[in-house]
Amino acid sequence: MRIANNYKKIISSLPKDVRVIVAAKTRTPEEIIQVIEAGAKDIGHNYVQEAINSFSALGDFSKEVNWHMIGHLQKNKINKALEIFDFIQTVDSYDKAVAINKRCDDNIDVLIEINSGDEKSKSGLTKNIEQIFNTVEKIISLNHINLCGLMTMGPVVDNPESLRPFFKETFNIFKLLSDDNELGKYMKILSMGMSDSYKIALEEGSNMVRIGSAIFGPRR
Repeated sequence: MRIANNYKKIISSLPKDVRVIVAAKTRTPEEIIQVIEAGAKDIGHNYVQEAINSFSALGDFSKEVNWHMIGHLQKNKINKALEIFDFIQTVDSYDKAVAINKRCDDNIDVLIEINSGDEKSKSGLTKNIEQIFNTVEKIISLNHINLCGLMTMGPVVDNPESLRPFFKETFNIFKLLSDDNELGKYMKILSMGMSDSYKIALEEGSNMVRIGSAIFGPRR
């Protein structure tokens, strides 16, 4: 009941237009079933193989939710990913989008990942506006890719408040794209914020949050 209560409490505190992705990394099938029974509609995984294992273990419950790839997707895992995921949130380049498009039989929803912290160790587009616009223009031409918006992780920080500038910058990019006459219709989702930072992300314009430990408790 604790997991269900945590999920319902978070949902009740959010604006109705905010979508919660339940981040299920390392969580057992039993824990994931509890949150699905509590009403969750979107499950996120960081790793393809873990998602495959989870999908299989959940049986019919796996068909009740949308599956989101929220971790880095390697090109050699795309085929397997497309067997499970309905949504890939971490498209970090046009080349990655092309690789996904080539392997798709049906359309798939995606977000473009922005490397808001300009971290060399992380994937995602830099905050170069010209590059971002160019990448968006090319991705929307791919026939199996449904571009739905942007996502960012932000750097690892001790104080979640330190993430505010990164969320703010990503929102400003999202707003520039949204205000474009041709590209604006592709900017429906801004995915920012996790368990320790989602409230700050919402204040800075996020309408999709990825929450794990605030629902399930600390990872074991």
